Amino acid sequence: MEHESVPLYWRNIPSYYRLAAKRCRKCGEVYYPPVVKCPRCGSSELEDFQLPHEGELVEFTVLRSVPTDYMKQKPLVIGLVKLGPVKVLGQIVDAAPEKLKAGQRMEVVFRRVVVDGKYGLVMYGYKFRPRP
Repeated sequence: MEHESVPLYWRNIPSYYRLAAKRCRKCGEVYYPPVVKCPRCGSSELEDFQLPHEGELVEFTVLRSVPTDYMKQKPLVIGLVKLGPVKVLGQIVDAAPEKLKAGQRMEVVFRRVVVDGKYGLVMYGYKFRPRP
């Protein structure tokens, strides 16, 4: 499986590790992942915006047939979580799929995402888990 290059990964660390988004100063729209120009109004006046680390599960799906790199994580649960003004897609961990439901409170956790055996790159990023 192809992964992004090491330099690109390092440039994207703020969005992967801290959920750093961008907010348009002109229209107020928030974007995650961050953009360099507002798709809504065309402004390039953007400011950093920190997404909250807690949100609400909007919906989710369970993948029972997964790529080789994810076999140890099977079944893979992917969810759409509303974090403040945006919805973020990510893996849900530490939860049995049958116990999940829309509207459930979720929190962001920092976990290993990929281990690239070929180059020895270990990539970390956010995942979601139900609030206790």
